[in-house]
Amino acid sequence: MPRSLHAAAAVLLLLCSRPRPARPAPPHGSKWSYFGPNGEKSWSEKYPSCGGVLQSPIDLHNDILQYDASLVPLGFQGYNVSANEQFILTNDGHSVRLNLVPDMHIQGLRSRYTATQLHLHWGNQNDPHGSEHTVAGKHFAAELHIVHYNSDLYPNASAASNKSEGLAVLAVLIEMGSFNPSYDKIFRHLQDVRYKGQEVLIPGFSIEELLPERPEEYYRYKGSLTTPPCHPTVLWTVFRNPVQISQEQLLALETALYYTYVDDPSPREMVNNFRRVQKFDERQVYTSFRQGIILSVVLAGVLGICVVLAVSIWLFRKKSSKKGDNKGVIYKPAIKKETEAHA
Repeated sequence: MPRSLHAAAAVLLLLCSRPRPARPAPPHGSKWSYFGPNGEKSWSEKYPSCGGVLQSPIDLHNDILQYDASLVPLGFQGYNVSANEQFILTNDGHSVRLNLVPDMHIQGLRSRYTATQLHLHWGNQNDPHGSEHTVAGKHFAAELHIVHYNSDLYPNASAASNKSEGLAVLAVLIEMGSFNPSYDKIFRHLQDVRYKGQEVLIPGFSIEELLPERPEEYYRYKGSLTTPPCHPTVLWTVFRNPVQISQEQLLALETALYYTYVDDPSPREMVNNFRRVQKFDERQVYTSFRQGIILSVVLAGVLGICVVLAVSIWLFRKKSSKKGDNKGVIYKPAIKKETEAHA
C-alpha cells in the first residue's frame, strides 16, 4: 500500500478514535411543553428554578396587597411604531410571539428596560379561562405579556434573563367583550403562523393600543418567568384593568395554532398554554392605587345581591300591606231603606 494511503488511514483512524464532543444542548423551549411527560409537573426536574423561589404567576388577593405611593405612572417610549416598519410574528411552539423593535422602552423604573417581544397565553374554546395571573381567584380569558430587558446592565434579553433585575414584564389581562381593532392587528395574521417555526412580517402599529385604560393603576411584585427556565429575575407589572376582545377574536386565538410542525403526523392544537398559579410565600404585592382588590373585583357582585334583596323586601312588604288592609273588616248584607223605595 502506498505511503500516502497509510498516512490517510492513520489520520482517519485517529479521528474516529477521538472522543466526540458533546452534542450542544437544545435551546430553552425545545424540551418542555404544557402537556404529556414534559408538562408543567416535570419542569423542575430539568429546570430547577421552576421549583424554586419567587415563582410566577400568582393570585392577586387582598391579603398580600399594599399600597405604595412611590409607584408612579409608567412611560411607554417608542411604543407607537410606524406602519412603515415591520414586526416578525412567529409560532415558537409554545405561543404566538411578536418580536419588537429596540426603540421601545419603559420609563419610570430604576433602570431602562428595552422591549424585546410580546406573546399571549390562553385556554381553549370549551374552557376560555387561560390567563396566568388571577385576581381573587378569578381567571380571565387570556393574558398578554410584553417582555423587556435591563438594557442599562445587559446587552440583550438572553444575557439578562438569569441576572438580578434582568427582566421587566407588563401583563395585560384580557376578557371577552367587544371587538378590539388593535388586537386584531395580530389576530388577523394567525393563519399565517399556524405551525411551529412559521413566521410572517406584519406592519408596525402602536403597541400602546394593546394596553388597558388607566395604565397608571397596576400591581407590582418580584417574580419569575412563567415558562422554563423559570428564572426568578422578573419585575412584574400587572395592569389592574383588563382589555376586551370579542368572542370571535378569542375563538381565533384558541383554534388557529398548533404546537407542532406542519409535517408532524400527530398535530396538536395550541391550547391551555398557561402555567398554574404558584405559591406566594412571604412576598408582598404593591399597588399603585388605594382601593382594595375586593372593591375592584367583587363590588359588582355585592351590588347585584343588594338589588335582589331590595326587590325581595319591597315585594314582601307590598304583599303584607295588602293583607293588612283586609284585617278587621266585617261584611254585612246591604239593607234597603224604605225612604229609598219612595224616592
